Amino acid sequence: MLTLAGIVLGLAGAYALTGLMHTLLFHVIPADQAIFAGIAILFLLVALIASSIPARRATRIDPMAALRI
Repeated sequence: MLTLAGIVLGLAGAYALTGLMHTLLFHVIPADQAIFAGIAILFLLVALIASSIPARRATRIDPMAALRI
């Protein structure tokens, strides 16, 4: 949920700053939906991979042993 909230806020901020970027870029569309979607999907995949590694490690631990610590 935090990742999705971050992606939504990041996309909103990036889209809000496209007016400023429009003056700096030549022959490039600053609000290209394909780029926005691609980066959002990339961030989502990175977050899923980063959270799945600790989750897989946590499944190998005995729950009673984890509660005793």
